[in-house]
Amino acid sequence: MMTDARAFDYSHDGATFKGQLAVPEGSGPHPAILVIHNARGLGPGPIKRAQALAREGYVALASDLYGDGAFYDDPRQANASLAPLFHEPARLRAKIVAAFETLRGLPQVDAERVGAIGFCFGGMCALELARSGAPARGVVSFHGLLNTHARAKAGEVQAKLLILTGERDPYAPSGDVEALRDELRHAGADHHITIYSEGWHAFSDDEAAEMEQVPGVRYDPLIDRLAWAQTLAFLEATVKENV
Repeated sequence: MMTDARAFDYSHDGATFKGQLAVPEGSGPHPAILVIHNARGLGPGPIKRAQALAREGYVALASDLYGDGAFYDDPRQANASLAPLFHEPARLRAKIVAAFETLRGLPQVDAERVGAIGFCFGGMCALELARSGAPARGVVSFHGLLNTHARAKAGEVQAKLLILTGERDPYAPSGDVEALRDELRHAGADHHITIYSEGWHAFSDDEAAEMEQVPGVRYDPLIDRLAWAQTLAFLEATVKENV
């Protein structure tokens, strides 16, 4: 099955973004998943995830939130692109929604069966997409940052949510987990939170060894496999079948 990713440019707010698109075989329309990168930018990790999702029958867009497909080998250098987005959270949310709507608008995509997954910074972005009220069926956050500038409003979250986090993750402490749980309960959002007791930040990122400059980061192959299996089951139930 040919599910290789190819370059895919899209525009938002006068800027060009260079994502990677993976498409399954068959005429479609197919269900689709937006894949959102971590703080380093659009590197090999999210592209591999997009290709894996295409093998499962989804059109998958590995999006580019920095512009021009930026990727930083040294995560400390990513702050040049990351910091402005944290300082303008409404602008960041608009970028995420624009990528999601770009994916929904593709001719090979069933616009009623679209979801999103994200990793670390991208996990936070996936939650921001859900908070925006976007018509996503299922959203998965892998070891994401859990706080927000604008809490979900009651009745506005359309997506079902799967939040995968690690008990040892210093960037998602227990207080943030409980605050998110409280937020989603008050919003009436259908959500499921899995806490891996041995999970550190970036537990699903097999490139975590390259980020040793960042404290609290550790890849765990077992948790990676468990989290991915859980994600595929969740997406099949919510995006493909809309249980």
